[in-house]
This record gives sequence, C-alpha cells and structure tokens, in this order.
Amino acid sequence: MTLLTALARVEAAAVGRAQRIRTVRHVHLSDRPLVLIPLQLAGEACAPLAAMVGDDPDKPRLLTVYEPRDRGKRFEFVADLAEVILAHLDGYIPANPAPGDAENGGSGGGASAGQVDPFPDAPQLIVPNPNAARYLRLLGRSARFRRVDGEYPVRPTVPLLGRWLTHYAERAEVPGSALMLPMTTALAEHWATGQSDLEDANLGALLGWIEPPPGQTGQQAARAAEDPLRCPPAGPATDPTFDNEVLQGRMQAIRDAATSGDAAAAHRAQAAMDAAVRDQLMPTWGLMWRGYALLAALPEAAHVAEHWSWDTRSFTDQVEWQRAGGAPQARRDNAVSAARRLASLERTAQRVAIHRAYDDPLVMAEYRLTGDAFAGTVIEADPTRQDTSGKKAKLRPWITVETSDEVLVEPDGPGLRSPARPAQEAAVIAVTAAAGRTRVLLELEKGMGRSLTPSPGSVPAVGEEVTYTTLKDEFQPSPGFPSREQTPWTHGGPPREYVPADDDAWESS
Repeated sequence: MTLLTALARVEAAAVGRAQRIRTVRHVHLSDRPLVLIPLQLAGEACAPLAAMVGDDPDKPRLLTVYEPRDRGKRFEFVADLAEVILAHLDGYIPANPAPGDAENGGSGGGASAGQVDPFPDAPQLIVPNPNAARYLRLLGRSARFRRVDGEYPVRPTVPLLGRWLTHYAERAEVPGSALMLPMTTALAEHWATGQSDLEDANLGALLGWIEPPPGQTGQQAARAAEDPLRCPPAGPATDPTFDNEVLQGRMQAIRDAATSGDAAAAHRAQAAMDAAVRDQLMPTWGLMWRGYALLAALPEAAHVAEHWSWDTRSFTDQVEWQRAGGAPQARRDNAVSAARRLASLERTAQRVAIHRAYDDPLVMAEYRLTGDAFAGTVIEADPTRQDTSGKKAKLRPWITVETSDEVLVEPDGPGLRSPARPAQEAAVIAVTAAAGRTRVLLELEKGMGRSLTPSPGSVPAVGEEVTYTTLKDEFQPSPGFPSREQTPWTHGGPPREYVPADDDAWESS
C-alpha cells in the first residue's frame, strides 16, 4: 500500500465513504461482458454447485448441479456451461481470419509470418473476486483433460471449455490484462475504503463503501453487507449456515425422490433447490452489474487500449493454436517455459506501472513522493536555443521548471520524460533551491520536428504545468534463455515431451 492510498483510507474512514484514488479507469470494459458467478460445494476441491452466467443484466441464466458429488453430474453441468460460454466466445471469432504480413507483421502490431492478425475484439469474462478466478482455473484443469471417448466419456465441449477457462485464468495473472476481470480487484484499484484489504474482498461490503445507500455511511453499509441473509457471499464458497440449514435439505430431498422413483417429487425437489441457489446468487448478480456501471462511468486511461490489444492477441493465438490441433495446456510448465513466463510477467508489470503513472496524475503523485518525478510550472523557456558545439547546429531548447516537490535528480543523471510529451527527452542541466522552491533547468531533445524551429506546442510554454519523471517505457530485450532441449541439469535437464494423461485432471488445489 502506498502512502497516498493509506491517507485515502484514513479519509474514507473519517468521512464514511470510499475515496477515489484514480482519476481514470485503468481496466478495459467490454460493451457486452459475460458475467460469471460460480459456486462450489463446500468440502470438495472442485465440485461445482451452480453458476449464474449471462451478458444481459435482466436475463441471468442459472445452472445447478443437483448432486455435486456425482462426477457424471459435474461434467453434465460443465457441458451446459460450455454451451453458454463457447457461444459467447464464438461471436468474437471471425470465420476467415486475416493472415499476417510476413514483412511488417501485419496490421496487428506484432504478428509474424504465419500468424493471423489479431481479431478486432475479444470476449471478456467478469467474475466476482480472485477466488472465483482461481476456482475456474481448477475447474478448467479438471475439464481440459477429459476424454470424449472410451471409459467415462464427456461431451466434446467439456475439454474445449477447460482449455478456455485455463487460458482466461492464466491471463488473469498478467498485469494489465482484462480478459478475466475480478470485480473486487478492479474496484479496489480505483477506490480506497476505510476497511482492510481482506474486507475489500467482500463485494457487497466494498460497494457499500463506494456507493452507500442514502442515509448510511460506508461503515454501516459494509456491516449490513456482511450479513449472509441480506447479502450472501459472492462465491465460490457458500455460507455455512446456508449449507447446513437449506442446501443439505434440498439435496436430500432430491436423493429421496430419486430413490423412490417419484418423478413429480424429483421435479419439485429440483425446483426448490434451483430457487434456493437463485436466492443466493441474485444479490451478487445485481452487485456485479452495479460495479460494472461504476467502472464504466470513469473515463478510460490512454494506455488501456494498448493493454487490451495484448489480450486480443492472446485470444487470437489461443484460437489458432486450437484450430491447428495443439495439445491442451500442460499441468505444469517446464523450467524454461516457467522462466520465460516469469520474465514476461515482470516486464509487463513494469510497463503497466509506467503506463498508469503516465495516464493518471494520482498515480504519478506516488512517484513524486519517492523522488522519481516532480511537477511544477514553466517559468522560463528558450524554445529556439541551439547547440552549436558540434559540426552541425542542433535544436536544444531550455526550459526552467519551478516546483515545490523534492527534486532528487541531478545534472548528468538519468534522462527524464514528460507524460504530456512521452517521445521527448529532457536532460537536467542545473538544480537550484531557494525559499522552499526548487528550480530545474532542462534541455530538451527529440519530438520537436526536424528543423531548427520547433513544431508548435512541442516545447512547453511559460506558465504551463508540466511533470517530469525518470520512468521510461523503453524496449528491453528478453533475457537469453536456453532452448527446451538445452535445459541445464540443475533444472532437471531436457524435459520429456508432454503427453496429456488422465492423472493431469486430478482435482486438487
């Protein structure tokens, strides 16, 4: 937690309402997201109990497993869930994808020869919380290795959905990704409440702080949301009282009807269980769309479109991998793949952090406190200054910025960038302090055109408010990893070729 977020939490507790800690929205929101609220049976590693799913707030679809301990019933449920999710995904997959351009990577920003251009858009799944994402990853693993023939076959859509759930859950670990978006995480990134991070994991309590009912404070709304009778848990775990006093009786009635062979009693028992589960899920369904509306009301940050393009690229690649007959994702990465993934995650986290600071003054303010940035007013400017020390004159304007921030950068130190002009570089020439203010003399380079006269607006004018930072989103080559066949003995040596096995679907955490 940063200092500014801690202060915002204190302010939220004092005024009784969550405080905005972002000026813009840093996550992509689809115009038609698929909201998915899963429930699992308590005491089982991966026993689905129910799910509410849909892309229309007024038309949720409820899927229920009447006997979650029966594996056959579980995968009938997964097949029914696959019908909904795969149909939604298919709406984003072009029938004839455009091939990538071998010379310039096509219009998709990075497609190489043999790759198709990224699809125009990708489907977004929104789940209540990170625990739901982790549960869906486990469900995906248990489904993607199931056989469609032989002993205990499942419908072909079951392993296909398993692959997609795995892909989406893995993307949820990537900074900046929004393919699978946990609602509590997205809301907590934009608002600070007067409660702990653990309490923010309760979707009802979190929204109670952000948007309390009239006449209530955030504390009162959050306390009311913690009552499982008024606001059931958002899953995937259910409330123990509901399990013991309601669910157990409904499931026993279904078993008794099946034993007696009474079809009418079985139908009534199933309808009663559907009603009980629906009562548990509908409050969360409303909270999910309420949270979506709050996020959608925020203006989108400038780099969100770029981050979403990474998601559309990953979605496109997964479609092409499946079309080409690629194997399901392995249960575990080998040493080289794991190292590459970790390096990619670290680099992506660094880039996303820089992008968010460039897009949002409130995020940049956190770097101003650490000395990695400063903001101030241009009090002097020489936009036509030239450097004539070499054989050829070069345009090198000087500007002087006055700031009340503590300036830790020094002359001959790292170059600076401004979020308003990210392509332009600034070198610190001198730093002088007097009467609680600091003046920084900067020399500008690049981003001003090719002539000795700067393009209009390319040089900050006197009176302009500017920010400069040491944060730079520059290209960094990937670390040199050995090939799979050259895995060193310290990491197990070259791994054997992966062959999916039935044991891979073992449903453990």
